[in-house]
Amino acid sequence: MPKTIDARGLACPQPVILTRAALQESDAVLAVVDSETARQNVTRMAEDAGCSVEAEVRADGIYLDIRKTSAAPETILTAGVAAPAGGPTVLTIVSDTLGGGDDELGQLLIRGFFHALGEVTPTPNTIVFFNSGVKLVVESSPVLEVLQALCGQGIEILACGTCLGYFGLKDKVAVGQVSNMYAIAETLLRAGKVINL
Repeated sequence: MPKTIDARGLACPQPVILTRAALQESDAVLAVVDSETARQNVTRMAEDAGCSVEAEVRADGIYLDIRKTSAAPETILTAGVAAPAGGPTVLTIVSDTLGGGDDELGQLLIRGFFHALGEVTPTPNTIVFFNSGVKLVVESSPVLEVLQALCGQGIEILACGTCLGYFGLKDKVAVGQVSNMYAIAETLLRAGKVINL
């Protein structure tokens, strides 16, 4: 019988944290969440860990039946695993402008930076967007086409779900994945190099 985790009503990243902890103790977990964002975050964590996930939407929540497969890498579910030497490069973007001066100039600079990023090598493995930086992954973004092209090249794009919610932009995301602080913290801690822009 699967271990049941009731994560309804819990803020990000608690559903992911509780489900991950349960998977360290059990081969089968039934996680109950109440939002599409929590569903996506828990599903992504479980699938990244090599688990199978089946979702059932009911009147009282979304039920995620999570099962470890024979190929599930235990190290992904084990806390305290150190980042590999020479691991991936992660770029963090905390604003929709570049620099601390004039906003209009900062907008020009951020557009120029991303257009240049599409042309240079090496590229980062992951780009994480925080705070007002999440405005760059939505439909009205001045760098949307560049980000879509980078995503098409295999660069992972993560946007903070809390930040998107704060700005009322969750339904306007046009590139990348809505993520949570647990997954973002894990991405940063496993990186070989983190570049803060």
